[in-house]
Amino acid sequence: MKIAPSILSADFARLSDEIGVIEEGGAEWVHVDVMDGHFVPNITIGPLIVDAARRSTNLPLDVHLMIKNPDHYVEAFVKAGADIVTVHQEACTHLHRTIQKIHELGAKAGVALNPGTSLETIRDVLPYLDLLLVMSVNPGFGGQSYIEASTAKLGRARAMLDEVGSDAELEVDGGVGVSNVEEIVNAGASVVVAGSAVYGHPDGAAAGVRAIRSASGA
Repeated sequence: MKIAPSILSADFARLSDEIGVIEEGGAEWVHVDVMDGHFVPNITIGPLIVDAARRSTNLPLDVHLMIKNPDHYVEAFVKAGADIVTVHQEACTHLHRTIQKIHELGAKAGVALNPGTSLETIRDVLPYLDLLLVMSVNPGFGGQSYIEASTAKLGRARAMLDEVGSDAELEVDGGVGVSNVEEIVNAGASVVVAGSAVYGHPDGAAAGVRAIRSASGA
């Protein structure tokens, strides 16, 4: 299991230090939530912050684009240092073409699904994915509660990936913490995103990463 703390919950005035602390705690990836105020009801960060994060760590940058028209911005995020670019199925008119574009730019390609979106909508692109992201909250804000039906959806996603012989990572994002991470990993998730559970841990973010790993049983 990989842990990808979301810097959405970090102190941006100390971004380099905040990333350094999760690295110290054993995090494998850095998750970057990009929101545009259109696809989701919030505005967060752009390529400049990705560039700052890139200069702060050698960990893979897992950039999650919760934006409309992601094709217009993919290149800017890859140039800024994104290793993985994940777009939403709901935001892409020509999803296969978008995946191709990400690969052509030299990054790994992921596709995310909102809680209300069926896994069947991405069955035909599964062989081309490096990552499948199951949203376990409705995107737009940090600190939301985990949607319990997501666990069964993760299990179905794992079965679909196995069916096509895919070695894509299965990631989950939203409401992940020490109370539910074990069931999430048991359902088939290989990457867990955690924001407030890491950066809001009373003993600091490094302890937050270690607590999630310990609770996962992985």
